[in-house]
Amino acid sequence: MALTIRSSFFSTTTTTKKSSPFFSSNQLHTLPFLSSHSIAVKPTLRLASRNNNTALRPIKCSVSEATEPKTEKKQFTRRGDVRNIAIVAHVDHGKTTLVDAMLRQTKVFRDNQFVQERIMDSNDLERERGITILSKNTSITYKDTKINIIDTPGHSDFGGEVERILNMVEGILLVVDSVEGPMPQTRFVLKKALEFGHSVVVVVNKIDRPSARPEFVVNSTFELFIELNATDEQCDFQVIYASGIKGKAGLSAENLAEDLGPLFETIIRCIPGPRIVKDGALQMLVTNIEYDEHKGRIAIGRLQAGRLAKGLDVKVCTSEDSCRFGRVSELYVYDKFNRVPVESVEAGDICAVCGITDIQIGETIADKVFGKPLPAIKVEEPTVKMSFSINTSPFVGREGKYVTSRNLRDRLYRELERNLAMKIEDGETADTFIVSGRGTLHLTILIENMRREGYEFMVGPPKVINKTVNEKLLEPFEIATVEVPEVHMGAVVELLGKRRGQMFDMQGVGSEGTTFLKYKIPTRGLLGLRNAILTASRGTAILNTIFDSYGPWAGDINTRDQGSLVAFEDGASTSYAISSSQDRGQMFIGPGAEVYKGQIVGIHQRPGDLSLNVCKKKAATNIRSNKEQTVILDTPLDYSLDDCIEYIQEDELVEVTPQSIRMCKNPKLAKKGR
Repeated sequence: MALTIRSSFFSTTTTTKKSSPFFSSNQLHTLPFLSSHSIAVKPTLRLASRNNNTALRPIKCSVSEATEPKTEKKQFTRRGDVRNIAIVAHVDHGKTTLVDAMLRQTKVFRDNQFVQERIMDSNDLERERGITILSKNTSITYKDTKINIIDTPGHSDFGGEVERILNMVEGILLVVDSVEGPMPQTRFVLKKALEFGHSVVVVVNKIDRPSARPEFVVNSTFELFIELNATDEQCDFQVIYASGIKGKAGLSAENLAEDLGPLFETIIRCIPGPRIVKDGALQMLVTNIEYDEHKGRIAIGRLQAGRLAKGLDVKVCTSEDSCRFGRVSELYVYDKFNRVPVESVEAGDICAVCGITDIQIGETIADKVFGKPLPAIKVEEPTVKMSFSINTSPFVGREGKYVTSRNLRDRLYRELERNLAMKIEDGETADTFIVSGRGTLHLTILIENMRREGYEFMVGPPKVINKTVNEKLLEPFEIATVEVPEVHMGAVVELLGKRRGQMFDMQGVGSEGTTFLKYKIPTRGLLGLRNAILTASRGTAILNTIFDSYGPWAGDINTRDQGSLVAFEDGASTSYAISSSQDRGQMFIGPGAEVYKGQIVGIHQRPGDLSLNVCKKKAATNIRSNKEQTVILDTPLDYSLDDCIEYIQEDELVEVTPQSIRMCKNPKLAKKGR
């Protein structure tokens, strides 16, 4: 059934009941595009379309027609045998698990083949943290149609990956949790997709959860479309209810099929094929880059026009019309879970190109004679910056392989080749670099990768990037959503209020006694907030943030009330010294740990720093004691890299080495203070 909104009335037309070649009649449901109104329609009714055509298919996707340009030139065509889609969602809403099920059901793997969970999260760091960091390509074949699938990150800090990927696709699967509904990152990726004019299929995932509320989620998603100024055609989206972990989907929350067939059918019907110029001059925008030890740089993108062949001489252009020449040495397409070499690729497909050693993201591979560059990829500006400098501690060079400023500089600028959302500039001294990114997690992932590669360096505290407009100081604000049990709500609200947060929404979620809070808060107030909220809620709160806009300076914010415990001499810590030191606060180290002067060894229980001697030994005397005194030590705090970066203040640094993470006072600022 399809439904049309008229300016003043809804028109209905009675037709005979017609069975679907793909779905049984009891599976067909009307598209959920009235946010707070429900219309009861008999199964035998078909509602009139915008052009009063009643001969409609069971799944009617007006959005796929709306994205077709009305004044299309004759040379533009759409391929019917290919679909390019991106799966986008908020973090932990089940994107990668859903891709797993799609790969299994299209027989990408053998029946007896061992396949690990979240097969698309192939990076070690992704598997450890349970998140997607880098976007990845795969493809499946369903009923003679090739579906190129791109799995994207869910964190807003990696939004640059999503913005790039949307250049390669014609439609998106917007995955939404059946309990949480649209979250901050859902809003971000949907806004970008609507700006591109892409078709959207909404997948209400985890429908098997006990507290699932699909009607609320669909209505909230529709309201989000309205808020983002979607067109009438875009608001007329198809909804699929699915359980990614069980591999089931359906057009109704109560009536799921035994497999993902309804999802595949919806992709083929509701997502249009790629719009191409089949006989035009070659054009391909490079939207991603991979590196192979044997093949070098591999450029990935969608072929917009023409035909690309192995051994072809091409022109590589930037948006400024500055061009150079190159040759395609090898050509690959994505088939199932692998890259497969091919001799040629037709327009509309996603391919990988080898042979152009200096290719960059955003450049265009074009015809050698008639080629013209495509518009460059635009990515939103970074909001947080950190200083990277060489390691100056007494322990420098003990663990790291790359310790010089030249090593550090080369590695940071190499990161720019793939990470478009990041910016790097030289600092005040020759051995300092200012790295800007979308958020602390964005920069922390870079630090962790560099550490595993053998680099040794120091990083300063994260700072927000302010702007001055019309002589007014503006700072970035973010939308923070906190899911917290009611018993801890008071402590969380007080904490956010201290950090200049302004609440604009509060509602109960599900049947678990959980409250959902929405705040607009300065990015400065979010630095160090995650640990503070977990402490205030006893580890039960869930915090999500996304950049909103720049606004007037909100005033001073105190992010840390306690000082640090600082070692004032080099040596190895002793249990005797730590037993007396732990009365002053919580310790980061245990007995036997090597420390140096200026290293932060604990959290002071009061404001202000306190210098301690954690290397003091018990004085030996000539009096024999009958019994050795038993020393009971508290378990030291085990801070991760993320925790350390959140903890440090303006005059402190984090020392990062392949095996250790330490914090210390900044010696340059300490001298100034004296």
